[in-house]
Amino acid sequence: MTRAHIPGIIAMALIVLASNILVQFLFGNWLTWGAFTYPLAFLVTDLMNRLYGPSAARQVVFAGFIVGVFCSLVGTQIQGEFGPLVTFRIALASGLAFLTAQLMDVAIFDKMRSGVWWRAPLASTLIGASIDTALFFSIAFSGALTFIEPENDVSWAGEMLPLLGAGPIVPLWVSLAVADWMVKIALALIALIPFRLIVLRFRENSALT
Repeated sequence: MTRAHIPGIIAMALIVLASNILVQFLFGNWLTWGAFTYPLAFLVTDLMNRLYGPSAARQVVFAGFIVGVFCSLVGTQIQGEFGPLVTFRIALASGLAFLTAQLMDVAIFDKMRSGVWWRAPLASTLIGASIDTALFFSIAFSGALTFIEPENDVSWAGEMLPLLGAGPIVPLWVSLAVADWMVKIALALIALIPFRLIVLRFRENSALT
């Protein structure tokens, strides 16, 4: 790790910390406020990958993972209305989803880095975000995986309801996952703007030194 990597590590740590706090607050029926901050982690990873390479990007990912584990440990000690704010199943889902998705993002970005400037960040984020959503919500809430933590009652997530309130009948957790995924995809497209601007500014500053 070099001093140049520190801003990326700090940014990732702040995003993970903020997301773990904001996930406690609802935004409408299907989302939490954390859904709007967490996808920025992919932007940080992609910027580090573009500016400093995959090794630096992986360092940032592992830093974010450590912060996430710390937040989960703290959450298990805080009692909410229905028990600990973070259960073992939630912690496992969060950690596996983050690490798998982010490392996949790094690998895909690196494979596509020589193409058109937007292709690598867009493709890596779309695939990484999809993996993240699928892993987290299925591990955390699917009825088929209750053996992970039998004492943790997540039957509420299996309530059969119209998808996003208007579609086919599916378990509630599927609607939560789809809404979360849609936000990730929207932010992946929006994030191309700051990605391009930051990379161009970095190159301009490098050329002047």
